[in-house]
Amino acid sequence: MLLEFSQYLENYLWMNYSPEVSSKAYLMSICCMVNEKFRENVPAWETFKKKPDDFPFFFKCILKAALAETDGEFSLHEQTVLLLFLDHCFNSLEVDLIRSQVQQLISLPMWMGLQPARLELELKKTPKLRKFWNLIKKNDEKMDPEAREQAYQERRFLSQLIQKFISVLKSVPLSEPVTMDKVHYCERFIELMIDLEALLPTRRWFNTILDDSHLLVHCYLSSLVRREEDGHLFSQLLDMLKFYTGFEINDQTGNALTENEMTTIHYDRITSLQRAAFAHFPELYDFALSNVAEVDTRESLIKFFGPLSSNTLHQVASYLCLLPTLPKGEDTTSDKEFLLELLVSRHERRISQIQQLNQMPLYPTEKIIWDENIVPTEYYSGEGCLALPKLNLQFLTLHDYLLRNFNLFRLESTYEIRQDIEDSVSRMKPWQSEYGGVVFGGWARMAQPIVAFTVVEVAKPSIGENWPTRVRADVTIHLNVRDHIRDEWEGLRKHDVCFLITVRPTKPYGTKFDRRRPFIEQVGLVYVRGCEIQGMLDDKGRVIEDGPEPRPNLRGESRTFRVFLDPNQYQQDMTNTIQNGAEDVYETFNIIMRRKPKENNFKAVLETIRNLMNTDCVVPDWLHDIILGYGDPSSAHYSKMPNQIATLDFNDTFFSIEHLKTSFPGHNVKVTVDDPALQIPPFRITFPVRSGKGKKRKDAEKEDEDTEEAKTLIVEPHVIPNRGPYPYNQPKRNTIQFTHTQIEAIRAGMQPGLTMVVGPPGTGKTDVAVQIISNIYHNFPEQRTLIVTHSNQALNQLFEKIMALDIDERHLLRLGHGEEELETEKDFSRYGRVNYVLARRIELLEEVKRLQKSLGVPGDASYTCETAGYFFLYQVMSRWEEYISKVKNKGNTLPDVTEVSTFFPFHEYFANAPQPIFKGRSYEEDMEIAEGCFRHIKKIFTQLEEFRASELLRSGLDRSKYLLVKEAKIIAMTCTHAALKRHDLVKLGFKYDNILMEEAAQILEIETFIPLLLQNPQDGFSRLKRWIMIGDHHQLPPVIKNMAFQKYSNMEQSLFTRFVRVGVPTVDLDAQGRARASLCNLYNWRYKNLGNLPHVQLLPEFSTANAGLLYDFQLVNVEDFQGLGESEPNPYFYQGLYQSDGLLFNSVVSVQPSSGDYERRDVRRLVVAMSRARLGLYIFARVSLFQNCFELTPAFSQLTARPLHLHIIPTEPFPTSRKNGERPSHEVQIIKNMPQMANFVYNMYMHLIQTTHHYHQTLLQLPPAMVEEGEEVQSQETELETEEEATPAQADIVPSLTDASSSQETSASETETIPNHTGASSSSEAIPTESEITATVAEPVAVPAENNTPQDATSAPRETK
Repeated sequence: MLLEFSQYLENYLWMNYSPEVSSKAYLMSICCMVNEKFRENVPAWETFKKKPDDFPFFFKCILKAALAETDGEFSLHEQTVLLLFLDHCFNSLEVDLIRSQVQQLISLPMWMGLQPARLELELKKTPKLRKFWNLIKKNDEKMDPEAREQAYQERRFLSQLIQKFISVLKSVPLSEPVTMDKVHYCERFIELMIDLEALLPTRRWFNTILDDSHLLVHCYLSSLVRREEDGHLFSQLLDMLKFYTGFEINDQTGNALTENEMTTIHYDRITSLQRAAFAHFPELYDFALSNVAEVDTRESLIKFFGPLSSNTLHQVASYLCLLPTLPKGEDTTSDKEFLLELLVSRHERRISQIQQLNQMPLYPTEKIIWDENIVPTEYYSGEGCLALPKLNLQFLTLHDYLLRNFNLFRLESTYEIRQDIEDSVSRMKPWQSEYGGVVFGGWARMAQPIVAFTVVEVAKPSIGENWPTRVRADVTIHLNVRDHIRDEWEGLRKHDVCFLITVRPTKPYGTKFDRRRPFIEQVGLVYVRGCEIQGMLDDKGRVIEDGPEPRPNLRGESRTFRVFLDPNQYQQDMTNTIQNGAEDVYETFNIIMRRKPKENNFKAVLETIRNLMNTDCVVPDWLHDIILGYGDPSSAHYSKMPNQIATLDFNDTFFSIEHLKTSFPGHNVKVTVDDPALQIPPFRITFPVRSGKGKKRKDAEKEDEDTEEAKTLIVEPHVIPNRGPYPYNQPKRNTIQFTHTQIEAIRAGMQPGLTMVVGPPGTGKTDVAVQIISNIYHNFPEQRTLIVTHSNQALNQLFEKIMALDIDERHLLRLGHGEEELETEKDFSRYGRVNYVLARRIELLEEVKRLQKSLGVPGDASYTCETAGYFFLYQVMSRWEEYISKVKNKGNTLPDVTEVSTFFPFHEYFANAPQPIFKGRSYEEDMEIAEGCFRHIKKIFTQLEEFRASELLRSGLDRSKYLLVKEAKIIAMTCTHAALKRHDLVKLGFKYDNILMEEAAQILEIETFIPLLLQNPQDGFSRLKRWIMIGDHHQLPPVIKNMAFQKYSNMEQSLFTRFVRVGVPTVDLDAQGRARASLCNLYNWRYKNLGNLPHVQLLPEFSTANAGLLYDFQLVNVEDFQGLGESEPNPYFYQGLYQSDGLLFNSVVSVQPSSGDYERRDVRRLVVAMSRARLGLYIFARVSLFQNCFELTPAFSQLTARPLHLHIIPTEPFPTSRKNGERPSHEVQIIKNMPQMANFVYNMYMHLIQTTHHYHQTLLQLPPAMVEEGEEVQSQETELETEEEATPAQADIVPSLTDASSSQETSASETETIPNHTGASSSSEAIPTESEITATVAEPVAVPAENNTPQDATSAPRETK
């Protein structure tokens, strides 16, 4: 690891590699370094890309070494390293250099490794392959002998590798000691096989080779499988390989196979075996004439084939092309056990994958929770392999995609559950009592001893199932605890998950628990089962339902909860008890444990994923292949979509025609009106739309014309119709002047297809998202948009900005918890919107009443929405139509302007609007005002018609459902809420057309996918039209607590990041407006072309220096003090008594004790840390830990170019007039170490206390009247004295650097009298020369900006941080 950290591969190994110097040590060194880079999750192939010419020779040397004899030059341990290297190569097919080499190993020509009969059978199955095979043979004949031999070796490489593995596997004894090198080699080999089977490009050809080698049969019959300890992980990996070899997919087409198709394949295999038996083996007539269901079980097959001789079994297998034909007169060399298992395992009936999934318990048990191969500890080193699925770039089918995510999500939840169980049970201190029972010496907030447990209901199974439909039990506990803890237990809601635990401790009373020793043997944990709360029981034994009614007050401290048990788990436990005589688990529980609600939603998410796998997942056709990682990654870009929209209304996106022209560089902009006065926004833009299929050009002129036409935009200014005479009728307008890149993102988001926006820090991601939402809302008013974010905070920020735009709030809806955090007076939750509708209805009916009164119409038209509708139809419309007939154009004569106002029927109603309503300047202007007034009235009745449903639906729940399904146009929720509530939303008939995801790079892969499927398909197709993902894969990934899932399974890879890796086109925002340009330079190297918005250079706050500090950013080196550095008194809690290894990173690194090096080298965390600051960044760290880290070099080379001691200017006032980069006029003090810093702070604080004390003494000497009047009548002398001495204290009594500066500046002589802090020196050094300062500090340009200029897309609040 030290070699890798010091860039051994980049700076020495590959730089000097050539075929001449290639040796065993050289090869192994390179492989070890690459493997280490993958273990550390840092880029591994970049070095090879810089010098690609020697890679083919190097790769061939690796292949040769992998096949070498184990007793020769390469040991088995070294060949295990080579296997891991090859595995990394096969999982890096997106790298061109690697793919070009790997494709030579896995392609159709590799089938030359098949036995001839099997090859003929496969070519017969897929006729088009025979044509390619003949072509390959012709090309081989044209090759020279040496090249042909080399090609043959590469094609046969994997076949030979399998045979080598089988020989190693057979050398493992059953009971004698075995070297762990052999075990690890076998484990890594199976891992490689799994990865080859789980990728369609490799599986397509390799699966047949693997099947022909009968690898699985050899493995299951091996001694290693039967070795309990050494073979445990091998057996688990073998089960994964068996799953993927029989995966429900057509290897050639890549199409998922249905259950019917899988049944057909199974029947074909059995019937072909029966035909062979009938034709050639008289002893198998009974088998041949039986029906399939009677003979396709393992027991039946063994009954029929078990009595046969080895030679007969071999002949049966050869008829099926499974083995070579046995020559006459010769005996088979294969064992009978192998031959029998070969035939049985191939033809036995298999339970379908979906059935297996449905029978799987969702709660983890003790067998899984503490299995290190499945749920590794937090200290996972990355050295060995694990029985875990991996999330890479590609997946076989949607079922495979969902299943891998299902398993990983379940295991990540299991890891968190394990931590909770260990914490709670340890706190309870279970000891063995004198009589052999259990006594609890402690207590836990989240766990209680069980007083009584009874299973009260086991419902009958559904038809076709063998597990109960429902199992319920009662759990009684004694809540002799504090009131707030009792309230927490009594507050358990329906569907909350708890865990039932059995402990049988063997340690006597008073034994101390040691966290470093294994947990299970200390506490004597035996069983863990999950359960789901139905509710607490009342005095009469009835479940207390959740609802608005207050809960009954229960007497005493005994409480009983009714819980649902997992039916699948219950059935398995009962079967085990009956068949094997095992103990009844459900009579042993003695602890119940609850979990924090926010961390306890795993079961609902798992049920959602399982439900998705049980339904036909209808993903839009234009997304299907991209999600699986195949096909053209740009196929869903709007430019390639067949339903592009030519003309779009950009509404308030642009400020002016000049803004529009600069937003489309390289395009010709043609405006439909020539008058500059009319060229004002809003604009409709017609884009040139190309069809998907290009046409051949006949000549260059036509091609030039086409290119010119393709770059021409037709812009049509239009006027928004007048909405009424009131000030609030004026539409809200966008205040952000978007850059051309942001405009491209907005344009892409408005078009159908997949839009991915990469937004570096401070580039206005949220503003772009909000503008896309607004433009879709106005262009497609009938469509509904779903907003999904990772956190409630991001959702609230989006909502607050949406409200500032021209979007009717009745169309907004916020689902899930967190809406209470919105910093607005309005409630956008479901019930908040219901209340808004009811209140708004009353307001509008009052307006109808006022209108009725102004028109002098009798009756009560404002009684309901229905009566109001009739009033509008018969009274309002008739008057408006009569008015229009009087004032409209008659012939060629223009009506008199005064007639518009004279005949207007609603003067009295609009009497409360700003007067005069009609200007009388022109007929057109006054008619537009009149029509605006009518639009205002019409909108009242339109809204009332929409609110009419709230009169018919009486309950709040029904009204909220109606709002969700019918009324709301923009619906927002977190990804977790979408995963939890999918079933309910689909059941309601929820529909949407567009999805916008913010923070997409922080959302788990599966939680990004689920929102695509929150609605039922229409006629078998998804109605989804747009998917906009906005995020930054260079910043923090999804949070995964377990390092094994994070590293080995790549679970921290978001769908957004995977799409970027696959090559999906992105719009990269390229101008930031958050930080100083000098601070931006610390992280902009990570992005393609990140620059600064103009205001970063123009605004004074960015050009002015930070008062009291010489530099705008500095890395301050802090070494150990007296041999002490950082310590960890408790898990995940770090404190630095005298220093910090990286104070900067405390808020952005994951708290994993074992992952320090990985965290420190993670560039994403560096980007987050560097980009939080706006005006100044000061990092306190041990510089030696970071300066040699290759990945962080671009940032730390800038940081270490400046002095590594803190440079402060204590006497500089705040605010300062000094420009950033200028030489200060005050003395600079250099803080060299911690004692000096402590002395400085002590002196500053003591001086502040003395000054404050002096100020209060002065106040006490004044007459009371003068003090009460706030020193208004003080004498000039007293005023001057108190001003001079009290200025720091009046500003702020809290000690701060600027306070100390002021005090030291005003009274230098007084400062000298303050006693120095013992044991520290307060020496200061001279100011650096001007050349030194200018060498390390960039000079920003300071130009004052006007306050009324439009705000940039990313301009941040003006306060100094």
